[in-house]
Amino acid sequence: MSQNELVNEFKQGLTALRKGLPQSAAGHLRKALEHDDANPFYLSYYGLALARMGRQLAEAEDSCLAALRIKRTQAHLYLNLAEVYLRFGQREYALCTLYNGLQHTQWHTRLVRALETLGIRRPPVLSFLHREHFLNRQLGKLRHRLEGEGRVSALESLRVARN
Repeated sequence: MSQNELVNEFKQGLTALRKGLPQSAAGHLRKALEHDDANPFYLSYYGLALARMGRQLAEAEDSCLAALRIKRTQAHLYLNLAEVYLRFGQREYALCTLYNGLQHTQWHTRLVRALETLGIRRPPVLSFLHREHFLNRQLGKLRHRLEGEGRVSALESLRVARN
């Protein structure tokens, strides 16, 4: 199979995934993988297709993890693995995957957005007081309102803490 045919199979697989046809996508991606099993994108999206079919968690996870071992700097690979975990109800693993991806992708915006979508819980504003303390609750509400106005990034406190 030529390189163009491999790329075409991969594109057909992605199109099928976008259309909600994971079985068709898995077939196209499997063909591409048979000829180039070291391509991290083929591996990762094949794992995602398996997960969207709703079975074979172990194989889907293995495929996505193999992709990350090959190329750790691609945000899409972390997003795919996180979706695999979410599809099988493993939210904690999905969060860990996305946090891990932040370290390797220099805080890629798609990973940050994915974490925000999952509804991460940030630390209390005043860490020396309990989360339910009146001041923490009121300051947290103020921080949330400021975020809505675009003044504070949802993960800015984590970024500052890491640097």
